[in-house]
Amino acid sequence: MEWIGFYFQFLCEHLLKDIITIPGPKYGNVKFDGFNEIPWDFKAHAINTSSHQIIINDSEATASAIRDYGCVGLILAMGEVKYNDTQRTFQQWHEELKGGKSKYEIDRIKRGAWSRLRKVEFNLKQISFIKIDDVVLVKCGSFQRDFRNSNGKPRREKVLLDLEKLDEEIVYFLDFNGKDKKIL
Repeated sequence: MEWIGFYFQFLCEHLLKDIITIPGPKYGNVKFDGFNEIPWDFKAHAINTSSHQIIINDSEATASAIRDYGCVGLILAMGEVKYNDTQRTFQQWHEELKGGKSKYEIDRIKRGAWSRLRKVEFNLKQISFIKIDDVVLVKCGSFQRDFRNSNGKPRREKVLLDLEKLDEEIVYFLDFNGKDKKIL
């Protein structure tokens, strides 16, 4: 479902391995994606949606890393996403590829929960580097309280970052429309 995020993480791990230690520090069961002076996470976000909110890492792990290092960093790929067509041909192909419906999908159907459209394309527009410290955490919300994993176990709460509430925290970005801009 979230192949764009996994693929961006894969790219970061391979392209940044000479300047960032991969993986980063671990807090409980949560590993940061990389480390160079501070822990870093790699995320991807669709910009052609109404939401400017991004689900980042585990709330407890993030607070602990900020306590230990003063802040954590987020390398954020932002781009336009194309979704599956209304006949859901990509979803059907994907289901065949994985050998049928997963237990998670079967349980979702039993609960009557809606099925999200699958992302089929990601056109990278910008990469942002965001500093998250205690001041930013105060601006953040939380996500997935009372959610469950595919195995039915409860999910840990995560930090919900709202890009519209940030300003100086975005310290640098690469704009793939031909412009590089540094914000200090």
